[in-house]
Amino acid sequence: MKAPALALLLLAALSQSAPAQDYPSRPIRVIATASAGGTSDIFMRVLGEELRKSLGQPIVIENRPGGAFNIGARACAEAPPDGYTICIMPGDPLAYNRLLFKTLAYDPEKFEPVTQLFMIGHMLVVSASLKVKTLAELAAYSRAKPGTLAYSTASVPMGVFLERLKKEHGIDMVRVPFRGGGDAVNALLSGATPVGLYGIANLRSQVDAGLIAGVMVDGEARSPLFPNIPTIREATGKSFDSRSYFALVAPPGTPKPITAKLQAAIARIVTNPEFRRRHLIERGLDPVASTPEAFARFLRDDRLHAAQIVKEAGLQPQ
Repeated sequence: MKAPALALLLLAALSQSAPAQDYPSRPIRVIATASAGGTSDIFMRVLGEELRKSLGQPIVIENRPGGAFNIGARACAEAPPDGYTICIMPGDPLAYNRLLFKTLAYDPEKFEPVTQLFMIGHMLVVSASLKVKTLAELAAYSRAKPGTLAYSTASVPMGVFLERLKKEHGIDMVRVPFRGGGDAVNALLSGATPVGLYGIANLRSQVDAGLIAGVMVDGEARSPLFPNIPTIREATGKSFDSRSYFALVAPPGTPKPITAKLQAAIARIVTNPEFRRRHLIERGLDPVASTPEAFARFLRDDRLHAAQIVKEAGLQPQ
């Protein structure tokens, strides 16, 4: 190879690595698409403090909730791609919203993947007033008292799953729109909406107290928090592959050496056994901390699966 060509290759390599060498040199902003105080917000603040220790710069959380997570996603897409803005968001704006809205002010496929942070463990629960603890008992109750049961859940794939469950097991219940975690738990406790599929973290104390009964969980294995409650596969014989998650992405065009450096720092934190136990396992969250490349592959598969779920549900873009 001639000297000028070799020099150009070396220059290109240096230009790619240079952004990460001095990064970060000032505070990093994290746009959160969910409200303050929620599962992802609490986790990001804890993770941010650990990242401050690791990277030497403050991590500043900026909550941009609303609009089915589209407000925060748009703010992320429009931010400078310099590594000083990263964004925590669920699968909705990354995989589903492009199928549910006629127009979006951002292209979800252009975000730079950083890492899939965690899967959210969910549990199918019923009000203790029903006095049922298994799927068979729930089906029997609904047949004995037709037209009396209602359920609620937070996401499209979970709503599709419960509608499928109704048909397969002969469960008579109607869906009630989800208005928020607090309202959902109150409706469970009062019996107004006595069936729900929600995050384990939102239900743990009520299940422990016997106010709500757990029927099954959506993980590949039983939750270490509730080892006596079966998985969906154990209870139904079928898998559930549309689990909810939160992930970190960066604005389109953010240099890959920077996203790689961020992921490596996060992985070191998440693989710490004490951090995993206190801030993930104990909150019903399954750690992931995947590489940008692995997360990109997951997103491609998740978008294909999202299209199948939306088609099955008969949903049309609004």
